[in-house]
Amino acid sequence: MKPLKKIFAVLALAGISQLAAGANPLSVHVLNLQDGLPSPQVKVTLERQDGPQWTQLASGETDGNGRIPALFPENAPFAKGVYRVTFKTGEWYAARHTESFFQEVPVIFKADGVAPHTHIPLLISPFGFSTYRGN
Repeated sequence: MKPLKKIFAVLALAGISQLAAGANPLSVHVLNLQDGLPSPQVKVTLERQDGPQWTQLASGETDGNGRIPALFPENAPFAKGVYRVTFKTGEWYAARHTESFFQEVPVIFKADGVAPHTHIPLLISPFGFSTYRGN
């Protein structure tokens, strides 16, 4: 019975350390509707609205799965407020020798403090896009 207690203790400590470390509060995912595949190497910026101005907080590039799992700056508070995530879709399509209409897709959203994590999926095609509040 002692080995089983040790296993549960290790699992409990691992769970506590994950909570203590905290997960990043913001992730994004880009999928190309034209071929149904993830969109790697899409440049993305994150800004926070401060009055009439926008302050850049972070930037990144989607990975091989079309994701940035941790876009918010590490160890910074994800305060309530208005944020803008801008996807540089025109650059991405140009690098693939594909004409596109929308050169950027800005997603402006309000962090209300209700959910500890916000996920923004973006579905793109050369002449359209769709997004929603994910989890």
